[in-house]
Amino acid sequence: MATHAGKIVSLFVIMGIMWSFLNKLGSFAKGGPEYGSQEWYKVTGRDPRWVAVDEWTFAKTHNEGSTPSNEILERIYKHQEESRLPDISVSPSQGKYIQLQAKLVNAQHILEVGTLGAYSTIFLAGTSPTTRVTTIESVPLHVKVARENIEMAGLGERIEVIHGKGIEVLPALLKDIQQGRREKFDFVFIDADKLNNLAYFDYAANMARPGACIIVDNVVRRGAIIDLKLINTDETVIKVRELITKVGADPRVDSTVLQMVGDKNYDGMLIAVVGR
Repeated sequence: MATHAGKIVSLFVIMGIMWSFLNKLGSFAKGGPEYGSQEWYKVTGRDPRWVAVDEWTFAKTHNEGSTPSNEILERIYKHQEESRLPDISVSPSQGKYIQLQAKLVNAQHILEVGTLGAYSTIFLAGTSPTTRVTTIESVPLHVKVARENIEMAGLGERIEVIHGKGIEVLPALLKDIQQGRREKFDFVFIDADKLNNLAYFDYAANMARPGACIIVDNVVRRGAIIDLKLINTDETVIKVRELITKVGADPRVDSTVLQMVGDKNYDGMLIAVVGR
């Protein structure tokens, strides 16, 4: 009997070793260290405290009555992963943050530039039961996955996904607003290609109602915007600095930059309010 039990224990030990090996093998196959390992934290530059605080606080503040439900969030995130979309969507805490900002301005009409898999889109649609979101995405696979996630969340009637480049779609949206075919936007979230951020912001300011909020993601870039080695050589850093400088001087809006740390490392958002 003891020998039999010993064999069972040995079998479980071997299985555990094999499982650990397969996890690591899968991680290396993907070109990076295992998620949550010390090497992962080192390579990504993330502080394990940031991740732990994000996970704990989101679990405490996004509860049973919150929208979208945790079940939906898990399902759409899993679908993004299985579809091999890049892991560049907002974190759960950031998604909840932009949703709360949209609630503060009672947003009924929201514009998003950069859909990816619609993770942030679905958070924004949760602003209220009557909120409508127009979101723009240029990559065909992202559009496909986004539409599937939106249907999975039961939001097909309130989210419009436009397939196209933001720089080409936005002029048509502006014309629709000018000709009365669309309402002005109450809230705009820009999370797309960084080189066109200033153009996106300019269109957003022209399409937003007085008092509307405009947020541009990824403007701190781990502090690269003040790195003397990058401010004159890195095209993305140059464009982000130009965005912050010109928005700061734009008489149409009042703005600030908020630094953030968490599951998505160290970055930040530009937040602007359109003048009344």
